[in-house]
Amino acid sequence: MDFDPETISYGELLHVFFVSHNAAIPSMSRQYASVIFHHDEEQRKAAEEAKRAMEARYGLPVFTEIRPFAGFTRAEDYHQKYYLRNDTILVSALMSIYPDATEFADSTAVARVNGYLGGEGTPDDLSRDLPDLRLPEEAQKRLRLVVDRMSR
Repeated sequence: MDFDPETISYGELLHVFFVSHNAAIPSMSRQYASVIFHHDEEQRKAAEEAKRAMEARYGLPVFTEIRPFAGFTRAEDYHQKYYLRNDTILVSALMSIYPDATEFADSTAVARVNGYLGGEGTPDDLSRDLPDLRLPEEAQKRLRLVVDRMSR
């Protein structure tokens, strides 16, 4: 993910990171480890502080590692867009629009659909976003149905 401090603060980003998973459960493998990569001393200190706050909240150790950023490695294709991968209608529709794996993974539209399938967004949000997603009619109906069900 690209971090834009004009859009979200680093503290808010750390909050989203920690509430999005249970960091008090150790990872079973290296590829699923909970890790925060920092770019400078200020980010390192903020990450350490957020980790301590989560340990106090859980009353348990938090297994998140905090390490300096050393480069980016893209996850394998099958790890991209987790929620979307479980909906054959929508993944097929989006793969027809974005047939290249990198283009699919990097698409804002694909990320938005994945977010809706993960429970982020309301039917009103979807109504605003739908024209920009370029989905065929069947896929639009499917996405509306899923988001409507989740909002109940």
